[in-house]
Amino acid sequence: MACQYFAPCDHGAHSFTIAIPKVTFGRGTLSEVGARAQSLGMSDIALFTDGGLLDSEYVATVKDSLTAAGIAFQIFSEIRIEPDDFCVEQGAAFIKSGQFDGMISVGGGSVIDTAKAAVVCAKHDSPLLPFFAKPIGEGKAITEALLPHIACPTTSGTGSECTSIAVVRIRDLNTKFVIASPLMLPDQAVIDPQCCDTLPANVVASTGFDLLSHALECYTAKAYTQWAPIDNPNARPLIQGANPWSDLAATKALQIAGEYLDRGVNDASDKQARDQLMWGASLAGMAFGNSGTHMPHAMSYGITHLMRDITTDGYAVKTPFVPHGISVIVTAPACFRYTAEGAPERHLEAAGYLQADQQGAGLEDAGEVLAKRMIELMRQTHMPNGLSGVGFGESDIKAMAASSVRQTRAIANAPRESNLADLENIYADAVSYW
Repeated sequence: MACQYFAPCDHGAHSFTIAIPKVTFGRGTLSEVGARAQSLGMSDIALFTDGGLLDSEYVATVKDSLTAAGIAFQIFSEIRIEPDDFCVEQGAAFIKSGQFDGMISVGGGSVIDTAKAAVVCAKHDSPLLPFFAKPIGEGKAITEALLPHIACPTTSGTGSECTSIAVVRIRDLNTKFVIASPLMLPDQAVIDPQCCDTLPANVVASTGFDLLSHALECYTAKAYTQWAPIDNPNARPLIQGANPWSDLAATKALQIAGEYLDRGVNDASDKQARDQLMWGASLAGMAFGNSGTHMPHAMSYGITHLMRDITTDGYAVKTPFVPHGISVIVTAPACFRYTAEGAPERHLEAAGYLQADQQGAGLEDAGEVLAKRMIELMRQTHMPNGLSGVGFGESDIKAMAASSVRQTRAIANAPRESNLADLENIYADAVSYW
């Protein structure tokens, strides 16, 4: 199947590139950060975290480790969940105010993404907006060497410690876009699953569905051979479509989600499940960092752009707020019902990795089998019932589709082409599932 899916195409790419950080995984590994910083030649560090973690045992462990290694550090913690360009530019000003020779991020995807984007702005002495692709920005190239970066995730979902992208809300447009460059890939990822022991169930569910959809989108993405070739190897993006490497990481992440998501959400004492979800999140990050996501992530931006008067249990964030993983999963079953026509074998295989009931199913059933299993997992973990569960209805469909259609790279990475009317139909299918 893999050989067929990646068969050479006329006028298509003929190679793929793999890039991941040096990865350390295991309980207690945050205490190694000082020694790892030394190995990268760091002596004065910009330590990024958020206000909720500032006084946590996890940040304390990293600080103690740096102090024991004789490494100076200053902390930047003015980071909001779902960061915007203003927050990033504050972080850039912080970096420029010191003589830092390295950076460490301790937190969820919002912290790690802020650190990645802030150092780009600082090293290029530029605001953030020009680095976004046209027509949102200027498509400004990232050319300057960035600070060495050790990323330490504290949630089991985003995989940002293993990717070369950052997702940032542009305040004036009130929506999120992606900035990407191979230079933004952290040098090392230190992944300590102990950080997940105290996470509320709803946070584990949201981040867990983010990892699940990352893996699903990678495995069902358009093959790298379907993308046009880029002659300059240094100009090739790592967001390159599904490839044999991303398959390896994505399929294992799917197996982990299928076996452990329900357990990890519903039993905080199940350390095996939460450890596995943390590993699955990093695997899914490695996968999508080298392939890219597609429709569910593109459509999630319409939700977070237009969300109103809603809060989410487990998150101390002012309304309106829909966590990223929830904004992705509420449309994902509808998205995969739609995209299955473009790669039915892959969708049916993915359903199998998630432990779906495939008895009697043929390729024509792939989208429904996969959607049914996702909805089952959503119900087991108390996720919202589609768009209606996060405050949207049929009257919002056209506005959400108009917002999400701007996510052109992600939409183009899907195995089936779509237009504005298709997005409207997918949103309509996602209003409720049960």
